[in-house]
Amino acid sequence: MAVTTDGTEEKTDAPETAPRRRGMSRIAMAVSVFGELLITAGLVLGLFVVYSLWWTNVLADREADKEANKVRDTWASDDSPGALDTKDGIGFLHVPAMKSGEVLVKKGTSPKILNGGVAGYYTNPVKATLPASDKDGNFTLAAHRDGHGAKFHNIDKLEKGDSIVFETRDNWYVYKVYDTLAETSKYNVKVLSNIPKESGKKKAGKYITLTTCTPVYTSRYRYIVWGELERVERVNAERTLPKELR
Repeated sequence: MAVTTDGTEEKTDAPETAPRRRGMSRIAMAVSVFGELLITAGLVLGLFVVYSLWWTNVLADREADKEANKVRDTWASDDSPGALDTKDGIGFLHVPAMKSGEVLVKKGTSPKILNGGVAGYYTNPVKATLPASDKDGNFTLAAHRDGHGAKFHNIDKLEKGDSIVFETRDNWYVYKVYDTLAETSKYNVKVLSNIPKESGKKKAGKYITLTTCTPVYTSRYRYIVWGELERVERVNAERTLPKELR
């Protein structure tokens, strides 16, 4: 109510501030909830990244170490030549330029195999030729580049002339890198051919091929490294390392 100049009272409308405040409160609450959801989503995503890129490495390395110890124990206790392919692994890959230590090699390239922190040799679509077969062909291998041990994470560090050594119970197979392919389709199986013509080779020989995903943290393409056998050294009683690994 308001008093006029003639002494009468006149009704006046009250300011409509309360509804506006209530409207602003709802907006502020919605923004707050949305912000909390974003923070929660960020934390969940961060934990997933930590799990994928770190914790899976820890778990895979533990499992690979156990299996590697089994292989070496078997080698130490078995005096007969035996089969190259054993349940726990066929040997160890050493690539000094990648700084990944010794990598256990097993049969197959399925996620179940590779997620164990090992490298696997191809059984399809093109079957790998194992070094101990003494036949011409291509010893084709795959391993993860990130997560699950990430054994081929530094594959891009390999250059022409670098050493790749494959260790079995009885022999050291020493290869030299002669070519790399930084990017190719994941469907390009020609890189696995017994004669890897995409690397420039035209004649049969004893080759090794390393394959992994690229770019890092994706699986869109494949990174390829080709090597050729330089020599074979017999393992002695002390298992003396070849000069490339000293």
